[in-house]
Parts: sequence; C-alpha cells; structure tokens
Amino acid sequence: MTAIVEFRGVTKSFDTRQQRVHALHEIDLTIDEGEIFGVIGRSGAGKSTLVRLINGLERLSSGTLTVDGHDIGSLRERDLRAMRLEIGMIFQQFNLFRSRTVAGNVAYPLRVAGWPRADRDRRVAELLDFVGLLDRAHDYPEQLSGGQKQRVGIARALATSPRILLADEATSALDPETTLEVLRLLRKVNRELGITIVVITHEMDVVRAIADRVAVIEGGRIVEQGSVFDIFSAPSTDIAKRFIGTVIRNQPDADDLERLQSVHEGRIVTVDIREYVQIGHVLGRAHADHGVDFEVVFGGIGAIQERSFGSLTLELTGPTGGVDALIGHLRDLTTVTEVAR
Repeated sequence: MTAIVEFRGVTKSFDTRQQRVHALHEIDLTIDEGEIFGVIGRSGAGKSTLVRLINGLERLSSGTLTVDGHDIGSLRERDLRAMRLEIGMIFQQFNLFRSRTVAGNVAYPLRVAGWPRADRDRRVAELLDFVGLLDRAHDYPEQLSGGQKQRVGIARALATSPRILLADEATSALDPETTLEVLRLLRKVNRELGITIVVITHEMDVVRAIADRVAVIEGGRIVEQGSVFDIFSAPSTDIAKRFIGTVIRNQPDADDLERLQSVHEGRIVTVDIREYVQIGHVLGRAHADHGVDFEVVFGGIGAIQERSFGSLTLELTGPTGGVDALIGHLRDLTTVTEVAR
C-alpha cells in the first residue's frame, strides 16, 4: 500500500499564559491511499488538532508530516491553499450557506477555484445525483433534514475532486438511522471514487461501520492502532476497551460476575471466540470426554469486516479434574479467563 498521509514524530504545542500545552505528542501514524481510517478519542484528546494539521490549518511544532507527497511543514501559505484543493472537509454542523441554494453551496468551491459557469453546472448536477439530491438543487438548507444537509456537505467536499476527505465528527449531530445513511454514502465515496477518507469521531459505532483501520488517541498520544477487527476483538489498552464496551458488550463486568456467581454454583469461565477457533466440538464432547456439563450464562458473537468474534461465559459443572481438563483443552485453542470465587 502507498501512504498518502504520514506522521513521523509530530508534536503540536500551544502556549498559554500558564504553560506550554502539548495537544499532540510524538505522533507516528500512516494512512494508506484508498482506505477509510478512523481516529477515535474523547473530547480534548487531540483529534481535531490532528485533522487541522493534515489540511494545514495548524502548523506542526516538530516532526514531519507528509500529505500526498507534500512536506506540510515546509509549505508556504500560498502552496497550502493550493494543496487544500486536494483535501475535502465534512463538518459536524454542516457549515452550509443559508442564503445559497443546495446547488449554490456545492458550486461555491468551484467558483473559488475559477471554474467556468457551464463546467460548474455540470459538476454540481453530477455530484447532487451521486448523493441523491438532484431534485433538491434549488431548495435552501432550512428546507432540508439533517441527513440531507450532510449529503450536501459531502457533495460540496467532493466538488474539486479531492484525493483525501476529512470527516470531523460528521455524524455527531444526526440520529442513528440518518447516521447509517451518511456512513453508507461515505463508503460509496470511498469504494466508487477511490477517495481516502479520514474519519474523526468519538463514536465507536462509526468506526465499526466503515473504517478499515483505526487509531485510538488519548491525551495527545496514539495509544493503540491497527485493523478495526484486531482492535475490536483484542484491545490492548483500557481506553480502547472502554470505547468498545459502548457498542459491544459480550463480556460480563464486575456486577455481572457477582450476579452470575450468586445464581450459578459451577465454575465460571469466559472463552474468547474467533472465526478460526472452533470450540463447538470440544464443548459438544465435554460430558463424554470429561464428565462435565456446561451452560452459556453470558456473551455474544458478532462480526467485524466480515469476520466473527466475541466471547461466551460458561458455567462448568462436574468433577474438579474433569473441569480442569476441559479448561486446559479450551486454553489450547483460545483465551480462557476463569472467575475466582
């Protein structure tokens, strides 16, 4: 894969009256051409600062940032303005001109770029057809729903045929159903137009729905990154686990475990499920091989990027030696966590 955005040791600092604050610290991150890359973090983690570095609205303090072959740190403002034509931006609050029609909003960046009127009209019609709003071309933003406004925002961001699209909390102001519609449109932009998309969000559902890879940012640092499947199925940091816990709850928390132990007399174990791990035959022969019976008391199995993962929490009952042997057999296949009584 070819990198289209590459951070190497990038730090961004701001001076306040009291101290020097590092909004981003020693960022190492590569975004490949043609992928959808998610950056997730809580408010104040540094997500928006990272976006503003990519499009040159903020200057990095140290390190190296390369965007589509350009060394951002060395570009003059005139060169940055030219580079921004290759980068589209989608905003949380749409940022549409209320006094302009839908077509006028989409045409605006083309006017700024100096496109002839006839070429602007053709491009606007093409983009509004692509986002499903050609019949609303002469409406004004206040006549549109939130989802329709964001579709206009996406069409406007695509106007100058950018190679990179930045979506900064682009679905945060939308309801869940409309969010899914907008995410499907972004996936269409990526798949049909080949545009690299960087999605900045605090919503793990957004990452799960469309991203190929994700970086978790906390306190201005990248604390974890990898494929969406790897991060969801085996997060290594507490912050990633907390984010994932907001959308996937297949492992019992402390209160769940206390309840399970109060109503189940057997030994409680949680078994990780992966697509390539087949534990069904082991559990199916648990009684015949070890004299052990099992009951599923918690858990769930889902899919990310067309691969299954999850966990099952089981109550195992039977002779101590048999239960030990069964747990050992399961541990040969996957991760098993036993709850201490």
